[in-house]
Amino acid sequence: MILLILLGISLFSAIILAFVGDRKFAPEINILGSMATFVAGIALAWQVYLHGQIIAGGNFFFVDAFNVYLATLTSFVSMTTAIFSRRYMRWEMEHGKIGKKRMRFYHAMFQLFIFAMLLALLTNNVGVLWIAMELATLSTVLLVSLYRTPTAIEAAWKYFILCGVGIAQALFGTVLLYFAAERVLGQGGEALLWTNLSMVSDKLEPTILSLAFVFLMIGYGTKVGLVPLHNWLPDAHSEGPTPISAVLSGLLLNVALYALVRCKILVDGATGTHQSGYIMMGFGLLSILVAAFSLLRQKDIKRMFAYSSIEHMGIATFAFGLGGQIATFGALLHMLVHSLTKSAIFFTVGHASQMHETQEMDKIKGLFRGNPLVGWGLVFGVMAIVGMPPFGVFTSEFLILTATMKDAPLLTPLFLIGLGVAFAALFKRVAPMVSGPIPSIQKPLKATHVPVMLHLILVLILGLYMPKFLSQWFHAAVEKCMG
Repeated sequence: MILLILLGISLFSAIILAFVGDRKFAPEINILGSMATFVAGIALAWQVYLHGQIIAGGNFFFVDAFNVYLATLTSFVSMTTAIFSRRYMRWEMEHGKIGKKRMRFYHAMFQLFIFAMLLALLTNNVGVLWIAMELATLSTVLLVSLYRTPTAIEAAWKYFILCGVGIAQALFGTVLLYFAAERVLGQGGEALLWTNLSMVSDKLEPTILSLAFVFLMIGYGTKVGLVPLHNWLPDAHSEGPTPISAVLSGLLLNVALYALVRCKILVDGATGTHQSGYIMMGFGLLSILVAAFSLLRQKDIKRMFAYSSIEHMGIATFAFGLGGQIATFGALLHMLVHSLTKSAIFFTVGHASQMHETQEMDKIKGLFRGNPLVGWGLVFGVMAIVGMPPFGVFTSEFLILTATMKDAPLLTPLFLIGLGVAFAALFKRVAPMVSGPIPSIQKPLKATHVPVMLHLILVLILGLYMPKFLSQWFHAAVEKCMG
């Protein structure tokens, strides 16, 4: 019942907002729906914490420590993003960037996007996972093009084509997975259930599973934004509304990586080798290096942090591919702290862009003097995302680095180069924006600071102290990630 409530709230909210999303009280409905989803997510997580794995809905839904952790994170970030978007989107409408009809469209698609991600995380069916990922893609394509400018439409089109091709590759990989599973489990939907597949993974044909993982890696890797499948991500982030950039970076990339990790478990069980891990390590390390050096030449602030997201998803992918308890624990923690930090950064970036009515970094200056909370929010967000202690990103990256030095020492220098270049690039680009006099184009703005402060405080706490229940939760999730 809790699970159905969790999914039903966002879907019901999307339907309601499709009719009243342009009214004055629509942002409040969006916030209340997101809050209710978060409460239901907490209740579901508590049930899993107390009783362990849950299978519900006639085996249609499957909840364990791994996916309920991501579902709770998804519901929390979507709630804080809804709070942020209330004032942000009102400013956009007041300044003529969007009309009332598109506000209704925005609110409805926002809730539909949250529903699609939660369905992808909680379903037990590999086919339904693919459908939910496609639904998430379609809803965000429409949101990226919300402003209807030529560049926004171009970004949405690129997003649709590249992710459409990618998701088609994932579909073929899913078909191959079913082809291998039906020989063991028989025809029908039973051969598509994660729970059934994990029990018989050692009996699945290893050659077919290896081939399936290549297509799944390309397909879902496109959604993760891994290099060289990443070209849609910077454009989508820079042209879409800032709240959508926050949930794209903080949530959707995690959901796609979740699908990859589940597939990796099956392939490892079938082949008895670590070849899927090597593939993930290769894509992850390439993403870290390419994204880090790409940061140096960005002029648009949202594009720059989009490349930062590519880098950090590369770190998590590399860690999951590396395997082992330390690396996997670090990857799970990294997904959490990256989601919280990057969404907080996009919140401050959105306010800074509105104050200067531009996203060009050369024109954004004097944030410390113009709006100290926005300026310091951006600085602390960057300090956190580059892995400075005592923020949680430092802890997760330190765990992953430790595991790399132990299990893949030859890759340690490349990993450190990527981290070092990203560190230098972000501070080089952000320092001029927050310092100096207030430029004439800067306008006063009433910013929403609570979501930013809440996210950064949580990231700081996770860097200093991890509660016992969260540590136990992560250790249980590590076991699920390692099969």
